[in-house]
Amino acid sequence: MANIEKRTISLPSEQAAFIESKVRNGDYASVSEVVRAGIRALRERDQVIERWLHNEIAASYDGMKSDPSRAVSVDSAFASVRNRHAERMKVRK
Repeated sequence: MANIEKRTISLPSEQAAFIESKVRNGDYASVSEVVRAGIRALRERDQVIERWLHNEIAASYDGMKSDPSRAVSVDSAFASVRNRHAERMKVRK
């Protein structure tokens, strides 16, 4: 089992109340369990973001560096977004 280290933290009232409600409702046995679950969720989210950056963003960047003709100007990108938005608004009417 991992060594347990005690920490003192300060939280806004809303977050403290949320943690207490999780314990009171029986979702978690203790405040520490809620905090550990939050840290695990944060770690998982960070790993997902890192994979996305590595697998998709870095690959796109490398592709643009190797073939700059694939690039789209900012004006062109915004025009495309505006056009798509206008088309969607027409459908809603």
